[in-house]
Amino acid sequence: MADAHGPAGGGTHAGPLPRVTIQFCTQCRWMLRAAYFAQELLSTFSTALGEVALQPSTGGVFVVEIVFTDTAAASPDAAVQRRVLWDRKTDGGFPETKELKRRVRDVIEPGRDLGHVDRDHAPPQAVVAGDGMPAAGGPAPP
Repeated sequence: MADAHGPAGGGTHAGPLPRVTIQFCTQCRWMLRAAYFAQELLSTFSTALGEVALQPSTGGVFVVEIVFTDTAAASPDAAVQRRVLWDRKTDGGFPETKELKRRVRDVIEPGRDLGHVDRDHAPPQAVVAGDGMPAAGGPAPP
């Protein structure tokens, strides 16, 4: 079982593990969305995260924040950092799951490959049918 000092089994992580907080608006009924993001982060990062917390709020808030120990600090007493990963009001809406995972990864494990999440997928080119109409699901012609 992981605790605040590292993963089970005596892992090599120095200091407490990162804590992600997802603050969500209860009036807007965003708890399920927050829980989904929490589940995705825990599934992806597993024991690299110490905790993912859901924090009820009001007023249209949806903020994902991480608190972590900056192990790159030169001193033995690494500084505790707090960083907003996503704010619905400033970032515009809700994050794509893969974007949120990238932002968490960039803080806690910058060298980690997230597999398909890191692969750039070019959007498919619209195929225009003979009648000048876009193929199903494609954008309208200019």
